[in-house]
Amino acid sequence: MKKVALFILFSVISYCAFAQQALWQAGDIISPEIHENKTVTFRLFAPNAEKVQVTGDFLPTEKVNTPFGEFDGPGKADLIRNDKGVWEYTSEVLSPELYSYSFLIDDFKTTDPSNVYLIRDVASLTNVFIIDGDYASLFNVNKVPHGTVSRRWYHSPTLNMDRRITIYTPPGYESSTENYPVLYLLHGMGGDEEAWIALGRTAQIMDNLIAEGKAKPMIVVMTNGNAAQEAAPGESSLGFQKPSMQQPKTMEGSMETSFPDVISFIDSNYRTIKEKSGRAISGLSMGGFHSLHISKEYPDTFDYVGLFSAAIFPNKEAQSPIYQNMEEKLKIQFSKNPKLYWIAIGKTDFLYQANVDYRKLLDDNGYKYTYYESEGGHIWKNWRIYLSMFAPMLFTE
Repeated sequence: MKKVALFILFSVISYCAFAQQALWQAGDIISPEIHENKTVTFRLFAPNAEKVQVTGDFLPTEKVNTPFGEFDGPGKADLIRNDKGVWEYTSEVLSPELYSYSFLIDDFKTTDPSNVYLIRDVASLTNVFIIDGDYASLFNVNKVPHGTVSRRWYHSPTLNMDRRITIYTPPGYESSTENYPVLYLLHGMGGDEEAWIALGRTAQIMDNLIAEGKAKPMIVVMTNGNAAQEAAPGESSLGFQKPSMQQPKTMEGSMETSFPDVISFIDSNYRTIKEKSGRAISGLSMGGFHSLHISKEYPDTFDYVGLFSAAIFPNKEAQSPIYQNMEEKLKIQFSKNPKLYWIAIGKTDFLYQANVDYRKLLDDNGYKYTYYESEGGHIWKNWRIYLSMFAPMLFTE
């Protein structure tokens, strides 16, 4: 009996020692290490690798060929190996921002095992870190009152399916009795109802703007713009299906036609201001396209419209009535004097010319809008800033 007890004791001690060793090993490498001067050091233990690189949006861009054409993509930097098999690279001084990155080990792309913070963007998984300051301070979880993020399922009679939606309610919503305005915030191609809350840092931005008195407390509704999907990959009856940029029923009219189902669900289940002055709609890229066409299709529904790096004109193959008589519908929409029609895009965005052409159409007809032009291209860095700028302009009258 004593031998059994000693064996069990030895096993427990050995297990604890092994567990502690694992903890020590995990703590040996700090990556990324953010220094006071806002340079960042990346490290990776890979003693048998021939080459290790880091790639991320903190590096100068380089041209990348994709199925959709040539675009500016994140650059690469070489890490240097020390005598212990640890590869290391220190960046230049970085501006405040939420950055993403990955490692390339002998050209094999992988995540940083020393950094547990990851975000999915369509089918890509990358590590992230924040350099604090300026707009990036809005991306942090600060010591302010926090809203609630929930995932709800609603039935869409138009699409004849149950669908998932992400909803942010502002701090104090549960304990109050007042009605709130609603911002409908739409994602881009390949995204889903998780995109804005994860990549866009919507909850953190809204919490901080509201706490600072820069934005009105509002409900933010983040839909799934892929009308053939129930929900984000891994969150529907399809199971762990691989995410894809190529989804059916995206920019052919189904999203716009079915959008009143979303509004009906929100107005029936939340305390909302059920009138035009209490609703805003905005989105990035494909979501900007949807925002443009939804707002013109239902001109009495939204007083605030935001187009972030928006796709503008439908493909010739899109024959939905939603896209017919576009100029006539815009005339009706602008005759009703929306309080804000906001267009923002980066100077190197591949949709820049389409936005120039659309602004000319608005200018030629004397339609009032506000325009903001930033540096950079079709990137989340811009879209987070656009949301940070757009939200404070809502529901101010």
